[in-house]
Amino acid sequence: MKKNLCRALAANEYLGRGICVGLDADGKRAMIAYWIMGRSANSRNRVFEALPDGSGIRTVAADPSKMEDPHLIIYAPVRTLNGTSIVTNGDQTDTIYEYIEAGAYPGYSFEAALASRTFEDDAPNYTPRISAVVDMHAGSYKMAILKAMDGNPECLLRQVFDVPFPAAGEGHMITTYQKNGSPLPSFAGEPIRVGVEDRDPRAWADRIWQALNADNRVSLFVRAVQLSDGSYEDVIVNQYSSVKEKAL
Repeated sequence: MKKNLCRALAANEYLGRGICVGLDADGKRAMIAYWIMGRSANSRNRVFEALPDGSGIRTVAADPSKMEDPHLIIYAPVRTLNGTSIVTNGDQTDTIYEYIEAGAYPGYSFEAALASRTFEDDAPNYTPRISAVVDMHAGSYKMAILKAMDGNPECLLRQVFDVPFPAAGEGHMITTYQKNGSPLPSFAGEPIRVGVEDRDPRAWADRIWQALNADNRVSLFVRAVQLSDGSYEDVIVNQYSSVKEKAL
C-alpha cells in the first residue's frame, strides 16, 4: 500500500538517516531525497555543503572545534558519475563510485561494490548502510541495505531492491532505523512505497523538512533530475549554521 511520505515521517520522531527515490507526477523527473537526523551533539554538529564541482554534497562539521569523532560522520552522501546519481548514508558512496568508474561489472557495479562492504561498526546499534543509485535518463533505480540480522553482528544481511520501471508519482523510502530506541532497531522489510506528488524540488524539500522531527532533524538534500537530458537541480536545507557561515 502506498503511503504519504510526509505523514510517515511526521509520525516517527527518529528514523535516523533516510533515502527516498521516485518519479514526479508527470514521470518526467526523478526525485531524490536524503536526510540525516541526530540524537547526540556530535551527530548534530553537521551541515551539508555542495561539492566544489556541483556534482553532489558532503557533510562537514558545523563547528570543527566541537567535532568529537569524524568516524562515520564525515562523508560524501551524494556523487554523480556517468549519468548516475549515487546516494548513501556513508563512505560507501565512494566505493560505488569507484566500481562504476572502473566498469568491471557492467549493470552490476552497485551490487559488486556493496558486496565489499558491511554495516557500520557502531555497537550496539550496528547502523545499516543504506544506498541507492538512480539512472538520470531512464529514472530506474536500485536501493540496498546492509545490516546485522536482528542486531547480531555475526550475521550480515545484504538486500538489494531493483525498480527498473518506476511508476509516475511514486517512489520508495528506506531508512536506517524503524524508530527510536536503545539499541536502535534497524529498518526491516522492503523499502516503503510512498507517493511523490511534488514537481518542484524546493517545494518537496520544504514539505519533507517540515515533516521531519524538529528536535532531531539535521540536514536535508533534494535533487530533481530532468530525464529528458539528465540535468538536475539540487536543494540543501541545514538545521544549523556552520562556523564559516556565521563568520560572513
